[in-house]
Formats: sequence, structure tokens, C-alpha cells
Amino acid sequence: MLVTLIAAARGTGLLDTRFGDDRPLDAAGWHAVERALPALAPLAAAELRYCSPSPCARQTGDVLGLAPLAQPALRDCDMGRWHGMTLQEVTLREPAAVNAWLTDPRTAPHGGEPLVSFVGRVGGWLDTRPEVADGRVVAVTEPSVIRAAMLYALKAPPHAYWRTEVHPLSVISFSGGDGRWNLRLG
Repeated sequence: MLVTLIAAARGTGLLDTRFGDDRPLDAAGWHAVERALPALAPLAAAELRYCSPSPCARQTGDVLGLAPLAQPALRDCDMGRWHGMTLQEVTLREPAAVNAWLTDPRTAPHGGEPLVSFVGRVGGWLDTRPEVADGRVVAVTEPSVIRAAMLYALKAPPHAYWRTEVHPLSVISFSGGDGRWNLRLG
């Protein structure tokens, strides 16, 4: 099976990115997807097409012609009381809590989901994809979800999450299945 994940276009600037950002795409995001459409349109031929429940992922998938089905397991990490805040805002208010969150993947000082649970949830979604005739599945989701999938596939330690970057409209594929995934770049 081949599962291809596409990072949703960004609806805001990087410095204005908020935990659990549920704002729709802005004009720049729409234009970015439209520019990427020629390269990404062939992915719409996949038999199964999904997206996270976020407006940015849904809109990115729609522009790409995927008509994706929302999957709750592909939602961003639950950031609890930090939802809607930027990292800078949280760091100013709760520096010790941010430090704990960045250094211990089993903690959730924000009251939401610990990093290890997030990675496990995303990995569980990968492992439970149904077999399809053409063997292809595509999903549009947040970059954080793709980072979690990469850690799961590579069986990398949780701290590696903070050392990976996924840019908007990046495409990462995973081949294999049932807990034995290979990362395919390009």
C-alpha cells in the first residue's frame, strides 16, 4: 500500500501560526494551492482520499480535486488550553510548562494530548487503512501530523519530532503497512 500525505496550505504566516489553528485559507494559501495544482493533481486518482477536519486541509484537498473525507484521527495534536495561542504567547505566560512540553514527550502541561499519544494516534491511522484495489491512499493534513507519521514509520525517538520540518504543500509517502512502513521522499 502507498499512503501519500500532503501538508495543507498555510492560512497564516509562520509567526502567526497558532496551536490548533482552525482558520480557513487566506488569499496567499489559495494561490499557493493553485500554483501547486499541476504537480499534485495526479494524486486525485487515488482510490481513497482523506483530510484532517481542519478548514485549511479540507480547502486544500478540494482545490486539488480530491473531494476528501474528513478523518478525526488526522487532526492536529490537542493542545488543550493553549489552543488558539502562538508559541510566543504561551512561552511568555508559561515558560516552565513550555520547557516541560518540549523536553518530555509524555507530558501535556496544556491539558491536551502528550506527544507520544499524538504519534501513536497518527500511527494507528496509518496501520488501519483498508486495502484498496489500486493500493493508493492520499490525505491532506497539518504538517504536525506528517511529522508524527514520519516518527512512527521510522520508529524514531519522540525528541526527533522537534528536529523535523514539513513545509506547506510538501508531499511525503509511506509504503508498506501494518506497522512496517518505509518513508518515500520525492
